[in-house]
Amino acid sequence: MLRLNIVCEGPTESRIVKTILSPHLAAFNLGVRAPRIGTSGKKGGAVTLKRLRENVRDCLLQDRSSYCTTFVDFYGIDGDFPGKKEAGRKSNLPDKQRVVCHAFADRLAQTLDEGPMQRFIPYVQMHEFEGLLFSDPSQLAVAIRRQDLTQKLWAIRHEFPTPEHINDSSVTAPSKRLQALIPRYRKVQEGERAVRAMTLAIIRQECPLFDAWLAKLETLPPLPT
Repeated sequence: MLRLNIVCEGPTESRIVKTILSPHLAAFNLGVRAPRIGTSGKKGGAVTLKRLRENVRDCLLQDRSSYCTTFVDFYGIDGDFPGKKEAGRKSNLPDKQRVVCHAFADRLAQTLDEGPMQRFIPYVQMHEFEGLLFSDPSQLAVAIRRQDLTQKLWAIRHEFPTPEHINDSSVTAPSKRLQALIPRYRKVQEGERAVRAMTLAIIRQECPLFDAWLAKLETLPPLPT
């Protein structure tokens, strides 16, 4: 079985990987770990170049028979993160994601040789994990036990071409929209419950960038022994 480290931004992403993505990817011969970003005992949040690069480097160098990818939010990465400012000037969502992923990979390649870099798959979630939850607002409302909010959740979804387009300001990011409607929203527990309720299949149907990432992971080639 191939080994895959998915370096996660925080507890929400880590839990989704462990409880939902890992069982799914096991069917594709992938054994998954979900280390969270952390230095000096601090884990989660503050996605800076230094912190993410150190975690990815550790994964690639400590286990040279494994792949590594990232699961971090565009909204959550530092303003000085490679490619973040340039991406902000792009109107096309795939281009915005591509700029950040390529810029980070280029920085990482400055400190790693070709071997480890061939085992790295950069990924940045657009614009935030909570955007995925708008793939099926009806199931989201059921999962958070607020069916009275179904129409309001659908109204948000209908403003954008896909859930991944829901934008990333401090007021309009997907998580901020949910918190405005549900001040006591618990992102780890209710986020997982919502993903289970709407299923990966629906999320992949509605979120093409997320779907492309999973498809790439599902088809990783065997590593040389």
